[in-house]
Amino acid sequence: MSASTLVFSPLVADWALAGLALLLAAAALLAAFRGLRGWVWRALAGAALIAALANPALVREIREPLSDILLVVRDTSPSMEVGNREENARNAAAHLERFAEADDGLELVEVDGGSSPDGTRLIETMRAGLADIPRNRLAGVILLSEGQVHDVPSDPESLGLAAPVHHFATGDPNATDRRLIVEEAPRFGIVGEPVRFQLRVEDEGAPQGSAMLTLRLDGGDPIRARATIGETVTVEAVVQNRGANVIEIEVEPGPNELSLINNRAAVSVTGVRDRLRVLLVTGEPHNGARAWRNLLKSDPSVDLVHFTILRPLDKADGALPEELALIAFPVFELFELRLREFDLVIFDRYRRRGILPANYFQNIARYVEDGGALLVTAGPDYAGADSIARSLLASVLPARPTGAVREGAFRPRISTAGERHPVTAPMAGQEEGWGSWYRYVGGQALAGETLLDTPAGDPLLVLSRQGEGRAAILLSDQSWLWARGHEGGGPHDELFRRVAHWLMNEPELDEERLTATLSDGVLTATRTTLSGSTDDLEITWPSGREEVVEMDEAAPGRFTASAETGNEAGLIRLRSGDATTVISAGPLNPREYADLRVTRDKLRPLVRATRGGSFLLGGEETPDMPNLRRTRPDGLQAGPGWAGLQRNGAYTVSEAQRTPLAPGLLAAALILALLGAGWWREGK
Repeated sequence: MSASTLVFSPLVADWALAGLALLLAAAALLAAFRGLRGWVWRALAGAALIAALANPALVREIREPLSDILLVVRDTSPSMEVGNREENARNAAAHLERFAEADDGLELVEVDGGSSPDGTRLIETMRAGLADIPRNRLAGVILLSEGQVHDVPSDPESLGLAAPVHHFATGDPNATDRRLIVEEAPRFGIVGEPVRFQLRVEDEGAPQGSAMLTLRLDGGDPIRARATIGETVTVEAVVQNRGANVIEIEVEPGPNELSLINNRAAVSVTGVRDRLRVLLVTGEPHNGARAWRNLLKSDPSVDLVHFTILRPLDKADGALPEELALIAFPVFELFELRLREFDLVIFDRYRRRGILPANYFQNIARYVEDGGALLVTAGPDYAGADSIARSLLASVLPARPTGAVREGAFRPRISTAGERHPVTAPMAGQEEGWGSWYRYVGGQALAGETLLDTPAGDPLLVLSRQGEGRAAILLSDQSWLWARGHEGGGPHDELFRRVAHWLMNEPELDEERLTATLSDGVLTATRTTLSGSTDDLEITWPSGREEVVEMDEAAPGRFTASAETGNEAGLIRLRSGDATTVISAGPLNPREYADLRVTRDKLRPLVRATRGGSFLLGGEETPDMPNLRRTRPDGLQAGPGWAGLQRNGAYTVSEAQRTPLAPGLLAAALILALLGAGWWREGK
């Protein structure tokens, strides 16, 4: 194909050429106005000069036409797996490919994508496909998607498209779906107190009914509430643990469901403790009292109430109590009225001297059974007749005295159970560097686990669960030597801080638990147990797929297992024996599954801005395709039942011949001739 065009290559700047033209026009008008002879010929001479300076030429080209390019963007995000959308889109793409093959002037480029942790990002995929396509050859863009696209630009003009974008909506447009919407959820909550969630259930298939909601905290017992569809309901759950608490929320299936994935949601609430209240009662002044006080006061999250019995009531020195007491010991207030306000009660070398009546010891035992925490540090008094082990408190004490008090240097050691228990496991193997103690009370462990013992095998530190609460006993009053650095000291602060936090239900210190982490697409589960073996890990993936993985012992009391997450996104449920946990792969509530209905609304602004069209392909595997037409760039690009693909007429030049229209000699002769004619006319 050949074509000829007139081109100009000015010998001077454009502004100079324009100035000369204006000057010539003004001079010609003035001469005409004054009636000067020969002005026409002189004007023509000036015009010839300007034409020569414009340097016109006739260019004859041999052109090779280029085909137009149709970009087909196919959505492959997980929401396209609902129903037969994927097959619907695949068949539509095959139809477009056949259309392009039948048109010699049309080339088809297909790109797949859209899947991301932040929903369907199909416009990013379209941008990537457009990167290699010359814009002067773009016939149009066709998006094959159900329409739930989350990266449509607010200003479609920013894409700079001069070709139409058509949306071919895949899937059944009449399908309804029940979905759970979390309108409001707290990010933080105080441990032991309820947090409120505002939830709404949407269901076009049953807009007048109600549905049952179920909440589970870290896989625990369900909390149920009934919600009216379309209305907001408030549901409460109590935060149990410090740190991350995953609350699973689920609504029962509806009569018509595209998927059950968006019937579930998960919220992570970070549990924070209010100020921990600790009651420390020191039975008599001794070297270790200050060590306990300093340890508890150094923790900024602890409010400490400390009383020290300086003088027993049975001491006969004739002094009046009001003359000796620094502050009255509020026994009734502490152990009757406000006992349950304390998170931990510590008896440090306390013995029965008539200060606490018997019924108060019963109150403390009941406090432990109902979920409280008790720590006893025992001295020689624990083996005597006034021992609290001979009171009503004995029912919750994890060890009883044998009546013996052992004197002599010894180095505490971590027991076999202590090597597995989270409280002492981090310190296992470090005993050789610890300093000596010089006294302990002979005792017999009654419940729980002995974490520290003597070289002779006698218990030193025993932890146990008592009913809903926890109790611990230290059968020596020599731990303060570690705090003073005697013979190199020992892990005084670390050990007893961990004991105190175990007593106050710190989940990271539980001896039987299952935890999980995700890194680079690998799920790693850790089972902490006091047993020498554990059950296999049962994994329920977000898609509903179940997998069983064997757990291997990585350290005493630590079993691990790993699995590849693949393309799974959502909440993963894990179980090993009685221990359960949940973890999220990707966002807790993926945008991809928030709404699974077919829609044309989200892509409509982009379609309209590019003069494209939006078409429903129907819910069958064989799509209901619109007619495809080749159109002019300045014409309509879409209409009822048809979509346009514009013809751009792009080409490449294989050969070109340039013929100057104002060669120098010819232009000079013409100018001189016109000037001569003007001179002749003026002299006539």
